[in-house]
Amino acid sequence: MEPKTTFWKKIGLQDLFLPGKKTKKEVQAAALSPDGVYNYILQQFKTSIKELSFAGRIVFYHEYIICFNADDYKEFLMQKQGLFGIIVDESVKQFYQVLKTYEKEGKKVEPSSSKWIFRLVSHPDYQRGDIGFIGKLMPGSQQKEENLRVTFIPRQTGIAQTLDVNEDILKGFTYYSEGYYELPYLYEPQGAEKKPVTRTEKIYARLDTIMPDQKYSGKKFEFLMKAEDIIVSGAEEERKGPDIFKIPSDWVDSPHLHIRFNVSDGKLYLASFGEKTIINEQEVQRSDVNSPQWTELPINSKILLNGIIGINIFKG
Repeated sequence: MEPKTTFWKKIGLQDLFLPGKKTKKEVQAAALSPDGVYNYILQQFKTSIKELSFAGRIVFYHEYIICFNADDYKEFLMQKQGLFGIIVDESVKQFYQVLKTYEKEGKKVEPSSSKWIFRLVSHPDYQRGDIGFIGKLMPGSQQKEENLRVTFIPRQTGIAQTLDVNEDILKGFTYYSEGYYELPYLYEPQGAEKKPVTRTEKIYARLDTIMPDQKYSGKKFEFLMKAEDIIVSGAEEERKGPDIFKIPSDWVDSPHLHIRFNVSDGKLYLASFGEKTIINEQEVQRSDVNSPQWTELPINSKILLNGIIGINIFKG
């Protein structure tokens, strides 16, 4: 039986990033801290500007995949749960401040996407203290290989190394529902005329799911929550309306979920009527339609219905 090929062997950097038995003494891994993660993300943003910008135009990555050792990641979540979302929010705010400095220098600041995406992930080949970065120009787009860059800080040297990799390498990473964050690009260029915002209706949240059913061939269904109360239901649902999100799959019960926006605290809550519902890897107690039991539903959550249908929920 052939030995398992590691992530770093696949990209030809086993000896550089993960030295073998010849290494007698390793640098002790530093604990993963909120400030360390924040500064690392900010540094990758600044580096991407230097590497990608040209002809007076400022170019930067819009998708940030930050990778840790699995144990480091779990330990961080257990001791500092909820901080990743705050770190991402503060990082984007600082991104805009950096962009303003370039604009003052007369540079052209123009995004290549309408949103930011952050994925906090782990990989089995990463050791304690390792931290890696992969940047992409446009979230969800098919890019040329040279636009997919990996920056890695090995525990032995502490010196960052950057290289190009094939996107197939990403299949080895473990993605966590609580580690996915999507934010709109809201930078306003200096001197731009601010147009009055007129919004005829409020959107409380955006839900999307990709169907695994063969007849839909991976089709993506999206639903805008425009009512304070909505029902998520399955293929047998006969009702129609702006408060019904019908997912035409036999894996979804009819009804399966009741999602409500609570005006008093500005939060979303969920009640489950389906056979099985999981929010961010935590199972939700099933309740009766006439007596719903409410569970808080954070934005940027992953809902799993009956172990098959995944629903992502984002800010509207």
